[in-house]
This record gives sequence, structure tokens and C-alpha cells, in this order.
Amino acid sequence: MTAKMKIPFLDLVAPHLELEGELMEVCRNAFRTAGFIGGPVVEGFERDFAQFCEVKHCVGVGSGTDALRFALTAAGVQPGDSVITVPNTFIATTEAISQAGALPEFVDIDERTYNLDSEKLCKYLDTECDTDENTGRPVSRRTGRIIRAVVPVHLYGQPANMDPILEIAESYNLVVVEDACQAHGADYFSSKSRRWMKAGSMGYAAAFSFYPGKNLGACGEAGAVTTNDAEIAKKIRMIRDHGQAKKYYHDMEGYNGRLDTIQAGFLHAKLPRLASGNTKRRQNAETYQECFSAAKGIVTPFAPTWARSAYHLYVIRVKQREKLQQFLTDRGIGTGIHYPIPLHLQNAYRSLGYREGDFPVAEMTSREILSLPMFPTLTRGDVECVVQSIIDYLDAEVPESDYAGLLAQR
Repeated sequence: MTAKMKIPFLDLVAPHLELEGELMEVCRNAFRTAGFIGGPVVEGFERDFAQFCEVKHCVGVGSGTDALRFALTAAGVQPGDSVITVPNTFIATTEAISQAGALPEFVDIDERTYNLDSEKLCKYLDTECDTDENTGRPVSRRTGRIIRAVVPVHLYGQPANMDPILEIAESYNLVVVEDACQAHGADYFSSKSRRWMKAGSMGYAAAFSFYPGKNLGACGEAGAVTTNDAEIAKKIRMIRDHGQAKKYYHDMEGYNGRLDTIQAGFLHAKLPRLASGNTKRRQNAETYQECFSAAKGIVTPFAPTWARSAYHLYVIRVKQREKLQQFLTDRGIGTGIHYPIPLHLQNAYRSLGYREGDFPVAEMTSREILSLPMFPTLTRGDVECVVQSIIDYLDAEVPESDYAGLLAQR
């Protein structure tokens, strides 16, 4: 295992070569019809993605950030509000909150799932907030703002534990908007509903990103909002198109946030392969789990009985992460870190006044997480090579004392 391999973190070439004929036909159709914005191609994708997500409505937009911003605005978030989310997510989550006019406020995560901890959410609303007499909504003592919404993030493809989050939100009169940008096709078993439910079907609305590296990726920027509420869908269709009820009749100020026809066509061509791609990702995750079973010093992803992750990413935790990452790079194995600095400690949010130590779980995991290669065409042999390389590193470099804390969390 000393020879240098070539295992990329992500393969975006092979799936596009496989679909090259279909994707080129999408372009030809657009050129022949001059149908570049909106129209039946976009509507066809929206219809079929709604069906895939088991919701009534899907509205295609320009990006995942647009999707979350428009969903929050349509759900009634307005300037002067606060919206609760987690600190260990990509900044687009909080950008969408800020751009909707609200202020992001954070609650720490569950150490096993890396998603919003419902008990900490309840404690925050109960002990750190007062109640607005007019709306019945909580008012943050920290900011003095009314909290109007909660954005749970289905991080790495792992659904958040939605039943308690939805129950808490209902009791505090809060809107839940799912950030499902990494969770295309993930499933959650709702004990309340007594059935499996798709990520993106449980909240008031949900945001998806189709950035090229996602489980369902465009060949550029694209996103969508899913919802079961016809009024929300109607509002988002107006917001994405300059607030137009019909051409040149503007009921509100909106944005230029439309999904273009070519990207919609690419997504429509790829959509039938999403379920099988997710199955292959889950099989690769099982192989990782099997190969890591006897390894010391590694925390592998938690797989709760109530969730079927889409494994957008396969993320382990390990001490001396940067040294391991460099070791793998030297062997030709690609990796990533999602995300190295929690949002409350980013320079962009220094004005919010958070400090190191405010969200200890998110801070601890941010220092230990490492994303390993994960994509549908990854082979069992590739996974075995990645795992063996990590074991080689740990056996040679990590002292026994570093194992103790991680072993207790496996």
C-alpha cells in the first residue's frame, strides 16, 4: 500500500460522459426552439422533482441560496426577525436568512448526527427567550428580535430528527423551512405520521441546491423550492421573476432568480438516475463502515434507525486531521473538510457577538471532521484502499492516548 493511487474526492467527469448524448440533445432543443427561460422544460422538471420528493409543488430557481431566501420570504420572514439555524453549515444558509432581512441565531448540534439538537432548541426557546404578546412567538433576549422560523439543515445528506423539531416549532408558533441542499432523496421515518418521508416534504417549505457536486447536480447553478402549500409556491414563482403576476404586472419587488431551461433539461435527464445513485452511495457507506469496523481512532457516520442518509458526503472524525489529510493527498486520495470554521466564528458574522465556546459541539467537530471520497462510481476496491491508507497512518502516527476520546463516541 505504498504505491501512489489516484482516487478523486469527487468524479464529475464519468457521469457526464455517460449522459453526453442526452445532455447535448437538451442543448440542441434549446437552440432550435430559442426556449432559454421557463417554459415546458422547466415545468416538466418541476413536476417530476415534486413527485420524487413526494410533495405537491416544486419551483425551480437560480441556486440553492435563492431557494432558501425565497422560501423564507414567502413564509413570512421579514426585516427585524430572527431565524434559528446551526453554526456548522455552509454560509449560504445564513446568507439566505440575512438577505431575507432577518438575523441568524444559532443553536448547537447533536454530536452523533451533526444536525440541529432538538433538546438544545427547546432549551434555548424556553430559557433564552421571552414571549411576544401579540404573536405568541419567542423573542430573543440576546437580540430583542422576534424569532419567526427555524431552518434545520440535513447536513451531509443525513436528515435532521424532524418530529421533535416540528413539534417544538408548532408549540412556539414558528415556521420550519428545511435546508435540504445536501439531501436529495434522503428519507426520514416520522413516528408521528407512521411512515417514511422524503427530505424536503416535512417543513412549510424546503430548499434544494443543484450545484454540480450534489447528488442531483446541474452543469452550473440551479436550485428549487419544494412545498405542499399552493400559496407558498405561487409567491415563490413571483419572487423569482421580479415579482410579476404576469409580464410587466408587478405585485411586489422580487428578484431575477429563475431556473434556466438548459439547466432544467440537464436535471430532468439526470433525475431518473438519482435513486440508483443514492443506492450506490449507501452501498459505499456500508463498505466504509465494514472496513472501519476494527479501526481505532475513527468516528464513522451515525446511522439512526429513523433515517436513510443520501450520503452526499461521507464524513469521519479523527484527531490530527490535517496531517491525515496531507498523508492521503500524498497517496493520491482526495478529501475535503466541510466545514473548518463554524459560522459564529467567521469574520462575516463577527458583529453578531458570538465567541469561541458558545457552541462547543459544533466547534469540536469542526476540528476533527474529514470528508472521504463518495460518489456513485466509487468502487469497493477504492473504498478499501482509502480505509487501508487511513489505518496505515493511524497505526504509524497516532499515539494511543489520542484514541480514548474518539473511541467513547463510536
